[in-house]
Amino acid sequence: MKQKIFRFLADLRFAIFILLVIASFSIIGTIIEQDQTIENYKFNYPLTNPIFGFLSWNLIIKLGLDHIYKTWWFLTLILIFAISLLTCTFLQQLPSLIIARRCQFFRKANQFKKLKTTVDVKNPYLSQFIFRIKKNNYSIFQQKDILYCYKGLIGRITPIIVHFSMIIILIGSMINSFIGFNAQEIVPKSETFHIQNIFNTGILTKIPTTSTRVNDFWITYTKKTNIDQFYSNISILNNYGSEIKQQTIFVNHPIRYNNIVYYQTDWNLIGLRIRNNESKIFQYPLISPKIDGQKIWISSIPIISETKGFENINILANNLQGYVSLYNKSGTFISNLEINETLHFPFLLTLVDFISSTGLQIKTDPGIFIVYWGFGLLMISTLISYSTYSQIWILKDQQKIFIGGNTTRAKFQFEFEMYKLTKKLYNV
Repeated sequence: MKQKIFRFLADLRFAIFILLVIASFSIIGTIIEQDQTIENYKFNYPLTNPIFGFLSWNLIIKLGLDHIYKTWWFLTLILIFAISLLTCTFLQQLPSLIIARRCQFFRKANQFKKLKTTVDVKNPYLSQFIFRIKKNNYSIFQQKDILYCYKGLIGRITPIIVHFSMIIILIGSMINSFIGFNAQEIVPKSETFHIQNIFNTGILTKIPTTSTRVNDFWITYTKKTNIDQFYSNISILNNYGSEIKQQTIFVNHPIRYNNIVYYQTDWNLIGLRIRNNESKIFQYPLISPKIDGQKIWISSIPIISETKGFENINILANNLQGYVSLYNKSGTFISNLEINETLHFPFLLTLVDFISSTGLQIKTDPGIFIVYWGFGLLMISTLISYSTYSQIWILKDQQKIFIGGNTTRAKFQFEFEMYKLTKKLYNV
């Protein structure tokens, strides 16, 4: 019974079936948003009008389709697939490799009928033929008039490396699933924060208590005033508030500390600092309405003038280049106002600074290097797979010699190689 179970698990068709099931659920996990709130699923997958006639939010929650990669059944599938690869490696691939290293002599002429490439020659010079085979990098084993030759044995190791690399990738992915986390923080410039807004976490995850300070945030622009890059200067602090590490990050150039990675992902303007004619500095919030996919920020400042009395001045900003545009309540353009510039109309108004915030994605992937090692082995196995494992058998029977061969791939090339060897054999 145990042998039947292990043989069933080691079957290539079973492993492919499990892999297809895992791939199918992975596709579902790509289509259905993962780790979202219940309200989000209720809005996108309502009970009254379910997608495909059956896919509603309660079914998604019940089956765990909102967190597929952490469900017990998905992890069980991965475990079964890993066991299948291991049993296939130890019950099929390793014995096959051991057999390939053994001398497999053909002692009867009828054994050559099983080979696709065979030839028989009368009265050849066997010693010189063996020398030609040796020049083609074959390893030769001989027992009197029987010879066995092979080359490219390293190609037989490829399936074993593939299996172990896939298992390594699965182990690394499961470590990330159990221990890793993802968080998103929107932090104003010069503020200190702790990791709180976590949207993806594992069962065994421990959220670090490290505090971080955003020292500065700025944007560079192209000549056409398009955003070129946005930067955040980040300081990692210890429990006493002392700086441990400082670095300026930007897109695709994060800061790493203690297996925690801080990525630059977004930015926003949240307010302005304005100085009035009494040299008092006030902070005014900025709001960002969605207009044709463009980012703009608006605010309003109440002004009391001697001539017009009370009125609002509307402020518009569409970048972080250091200026804003001012409009009156009827929408008439007044002037542009740069940082540290004072406007006299009919009041004193000085733009002191922008209050900006940076969007940071914070994550830890403790198994990522294991995954990299797995993919590295997978690429190495791909290169090794180009090495062809070829075998040649030779049997001398009285005045006749039987020659046959077999190969795992590049069969046309092998047949051409055999043709050149046997062609020269007639001309000795």
